[in-house]
Amino acid sequence: MSLTNFGFFSLFSLLQFISHSNSSHNNSNSSSTSRSSSSSSSNNNNNNSYTPNNSNTNTTTTTTNNNNNNNNNDSHALPEPRWHFFTILNSLLIPLFISTLLHYFADPSRYSSSSDSSRVSAKWIGGWAVCIGYFFGFLGVGFVQEVGLSDTGSAGPGGGNVGGLVGEGSVLKGVMSADINGKSTESELPTAAATTTIATMATVATTTPTATPTATPARKEFCPPPSPNTPNTPNTPNKPTTTTTTTTPITSQTGEIKDMEDSSIAQLVLSGQVKDHTLEKTLQDHSRAVTVRRLVFTEKLSRLSIDSDPLRELPSGPSLDYSRVFGANCEIVCGYVPLPVGIVGPLLLNGSETFIPMATTEGCLVASTNRGCKAITEGGGATSVILRDGITRAPCLRFASALAASECKIWSEEPQNFQLLKAAFESTTSFGKLIGAEPTLAGRNVYLRLRCFAGDAMGMNMVSKGSLKVVEVLKERFDCELISLSGNMCCDKKASAVNWIQGRGKSVVIEATIPKKVVQGTLKTTVKSIVHTNTQKNLIGSAMSATIGGFNAHAANNVTAVFLACGQDPAQNVESSNCLTLMEETNEGNLWISCTMPSIEVGTVGGGTSLPAQSACLRVLNCKGGGEVPGANAKKLAHAVAGAVMAGELSLLAALAANTLVAAHMQHNRKPQAKTAGK
Repeated sequence: MSLTNFGFFSLFSLLQFISHSNSSHNNSNSSSTSRSSSSSSSNNNNNNSYTPNNSNTNTTTTTTNNNNNNNNNDSHALPEPRWHFFTILNSLLIPLFISTLLHYFADPSRYSSSSDSSRVSAKWIGGWAVCIGYFFGFLGVGFVQEVGLSDTGSAGPGGGNVGGLVGEGSVLKGVMSADINGKSTESELPTAAATTTIATMATVATTTPTATPTATPARKEFCPPPSPNTPNTPNTPNKPTTTTTTTTPITSQTGEIKDMEDSSIAQLVLSGQVKDHTLEKTLQDHSRAVTVRRLVFTEKLSRLSIDSDPLRELPSGPSLDYSRVFGANCEIVCGYVPLPVGIVGPLLLNGSETFIPMATTEGCLVASTNRGCKAITEGGGATSVILRDGITRAPCLRFASALAASECKIWSEEPQNFQLLKAAFESTTSFGKLIGAEPTLAGRNVYLRLRCFAGDAMGMNMVSKGSLKVVEVLKERFDCELISLSGNMCCDKKASAVNWIQGRGKSVVIEATIPKKVVQGTLKTTVKSIVHTNTQKNLIGSAMSATIGGFNAHAANNVTAVFLACGQDPAQNVESSNCLTLMEETNEGNLWISCTMPSIEVGTVGGGTSLPAQSACLRVLNCKGGGEVPGANAKKLAHAVAGAVMAGELSLLAALAANTLVAAHMQHNRKPQAKTAGK
């Protein structure tokens, strides 16, 4: 029993001694657990200026010394228990525990035979329980201390992390980790990859230029933090420690970016901290966004050794209102390309004098078209008619079998079922009217070509939105899936037989009769010669080339020129230029000409028609915006396109018939050579 009492007395005495020793040690290290704010403050004060080498965070490394214990150092060291006392305690307790076991079980009868055997056995068992509990507790403390420090990356008293940026899986684990083996805490600079990750984590929008890290609630440690009133008495060797401080950059603050110089903002874009396509929203100044973007691309292009200032001749001045362009016509705007605009006319069209604006860089085009307008007007004018009006979209639907696809095709062709599709389509638009639904079957696929009247809009957005609603109706009745909203039977911006035969947009035919005297006097050729040239070139020649919709001399020239001037989609000149030019000699010996154009796609609202210059050209034609009758202005524009095409056809074929094409281009399409000095 004396041995057992001695063991208990030794155990509790050592535990009490260790507790007092740890408390004294923790009090002596209170200064080393203070967080530093001086580095963050000094870094954040410089955030209002930008340098080319700036990254997402400013990282400052400082080396401090613990000699001055009255100052709050940039150390993340944890209060360290005196682990050697546990070594001494374990060296005493383990042999004591084993010896008591041997002593008791060597002759258990000596204790069981006594009158108070129950009380004696309880003392032995209690003593062993205390020892076993201590062993498990010691192992548990070591495990929790090691795992806790490594997983949370604690960098301060109580294991709190810095600014909430340190957590499980953080790259700061290796940057701010405490050594559990009795050494002072060390901090290392992160690697390049780690720095990038830290910068990404630290780029958070703030309301003030200086962001002070805020510690998360402290994790309860085995050794509690010291009392703030405990005096600082160092008892560990002085060691320099390295501290890494991260600050929140100014680049995430829209208000402060606006106040920076253009060149500094350009550097932010070049470094990837600001996206070039967000400059308008960030700066809230569309013209300034263009200026900054030009600086960015000048730098990028100069790196390719293209030119020191490749954009110097690309205008970006105030003549274009970029607020109208943003979100409607173009992205990542760096300027604009000025196109010369000529006006031809008057062209007497449907009884009214019409002047047609054309934007082009091809010499002689405007002059030649103007000659054709003159000849048509002198002959009494032209008459133009709209045959069909409907923009198309053809969704591609796929079925489980060809039989299922055929059932959908037959169902869609029933008049009463078309009314269901029409109601669904027109529920999405105020002006659009579904006027046709033509299914085409290919195996398990059905291409449902929907034709929509779009009023004064060109109508692609309108018909696309309505087509989605029609697809919903079909999917409710048939087991099918939408492969693509556009199945290429529309057919948009591609040469196709379906547009040539069935039309798309406005289908127009225009005709005029030119007296033979006008042909000879204005066009400088004869009726027989120009008719013969048209037949051999536009009809036979085009047939031999197997062209689709290209039975004309150069319809695309005039279509594109009018499209560019009037804010139309220039890519739709592909199908809009479908044209069949016919010429005949009348019984009176005069020239009859016609142009059949089945797919002119134009609109006077939406798209580029809202831009100032394009709006001005539409006003020249007296068809700006929506008409009093829906679709009237868009039809007027289609008539003008057809009139310009016929005038251009007439003049070019006359030049080919008279073999004056080359001479005309040499005269009008060549700048005079500069005179050489001395001659």
